Amino acid sequence: MKQYNNKAYLYMLPALALLVIFVFYPFVQTIIRSLYATDNMGANTIFIGFKNYSDLLSSSSFWNSLKVSFIYVIIVVVIGVLLGFATALLCRVNFPAIRFFSAAYSLPIAIASSGMALVFKVMLNQSVGILNVILKTNINWLADPKWALISVGVLTAWLNSGLNFLYFSSGLAGIDDSLYEAASMDGANSFNQFRHVTLPSVGPIMFFVVVTNIINAFQSFGQIKLLTQGGPGESTNVIVHDIYKNAFMNYRYGYASAESVVLFFIVMILTILVFRTNGVKDASK
Repeated sequence: MKQYNNKAYLYMLPALALLVIFVFYPFVQTIIRSLYATDNMGANTIFIGFKNYSDLLSSSSFWNSLKVSFIYVIIVVVIGVLLGFATALLCRVNFPAIRFFSAAYSLPIAIASSGMALVFKVMLNQSVGILNVILKTNINWLADPKWALISVGVLTAWLNSGLNFLYFSSGLAGIDDSLYEAASMDGANSFNQFRHVTLPSVGPIMFFVVVTNIINAFQSFGQIKLLTQGGPGESTNVIVHDIYKNAFMNYRYGYASAESVVLFFIVMILTILVFRTNGVKDASK
């Protein structure tokens, strides 16, 4: 038995080595760098302790980026999850073009976020954009502080909806039809079947999708960089873009590292809270 366990650890070594090299080591180095002042090449020069953190917490730009990030995450998660779930429900109905619609709903997975961002940039253009033509408006969607964050959030939500669609489709396909038949025999209408059969059955999938969408939304960068570059003003300057700006434009690598560590703990705390909330719900059943 002992020999078997040793072999199992040997099989795990390649994966562990990759995690150490590309995840754990960079994370430890980020924590160390956050305690130093750095030169323009990112090398640690002077140990300053927690000064980067104190500067960070007293920065109005950081608190603004945090507020923008939370609003952005809410937009992305709510729209992305609802869109993925709604399209998965539509594809439970059997009709001749079901395969075409299933492929269309999952299409966002196959599109690079950078490529789609450039397409959206044309669609949202004030002069030639198709959205203004359809809505008969004259809004500069990406240059107006009221609409820029919503526009980028909707794009990200749509990009996430394809994978959400596949997760929900898998969960819905696993529901036994006999549950719906039993509910129908008990007099439950379509709404009650959805409420008491469908929603509880996809609960674990819903939990997984919400957690992964929250994490991915906090890490969004490419589409914001391409569409708005954090502007206008700082209306779309989410925390990841703020980290990029401080590190590679202002050359404040220690400060940006401190911001990265704070972001890690924010995402970790939110993930733990979601897990605990789900645990409380499961215990109350």
